[in-house]
Amino acid sequence: MSLPRLYRELAWCWPLMSPPEEYAEEAALWREAIRKRLGPGRHRVLELGVGGGHNMSHLTGDFDFTAADISPHMLEQARRLNPDVQFHVGDMRSIRLGRTFDAVLIHDAITYLTTEDDLRAAFATARAHLRKGGVFITSPDWFRDTFRGPYTECRTSTDGRVEFTYFEYTYDPDPSDTTVRTLMWYLIREGGGDPRIERDVHVGGLFPLSTWEGLLEEAGFRVEQDSYDVHPDGHEGRLLVGVLEG
Repeated sequence: MSLPRLYRELAWCWPLMSPPEEYAEEAALWREAIRKRLGPGRHRVLELGVGGGHNMSHLTGDFDFTAADISPHMLEQARRLNPDVQFHVGDMRSIRLGRTFDAVLIHDAITYLTTEDDLRAAFATARAHLRKGGVFITSPDWFRDTFRGPYTECRTSTDGRVEFTYFEYTYDPDPSDTTVRTLMWYLIREGGGDPRIERDVHVGGLFPLSTWEGLLEEAGFRVEQDSYDVHPDGHEGRLLVGVLEG
């Protein structure tokens, strides 16, 4: 998997692009989804594709987390924010930790899987790390059924030292395939003067909801859905929940 620059040499920009404090409302929906299926208690949770750990940072007070990501650069960011979490470098399609958990989460990193075989592999990873009765929860950014691109987004933020602006353009160049592209431009202004401009390309998956449900069922999960209205542009989101019945 070829990683976008934002997850490699520009990973240090992630807290500016997507500040962790803004994930509190979103994280509450993940907490509710876990509690709804597993009840009270400090459940053992594995998050795959954890990225900078921003969503997770609002949940570590409730659950015992282990986390993995394919990008060592992003894990550096996640460790700073979540020092008590055990981290592993690994691909969500193939990593095996030799342990089981009460819940496995894949936040929007699931969007970077672009083929049905990719999804099958990730779902197999989730199942391999779940106890009977455990739950797998994920939330892709887009569904083929409701994609109405192009979508655009722009934002500026600063930490007092660096001013960071991004422009985002998401579109579907080929409606006959299973991918969507996001072009991004980052304007990074350090110490006054003119910003430097960096370009990045993100390629994600675009599948019908029926494909997600069918592949989850194929992997052995009973599929449920929760509403997930978190996207700034207002497009429909859903939490997909797979219950591994005993």
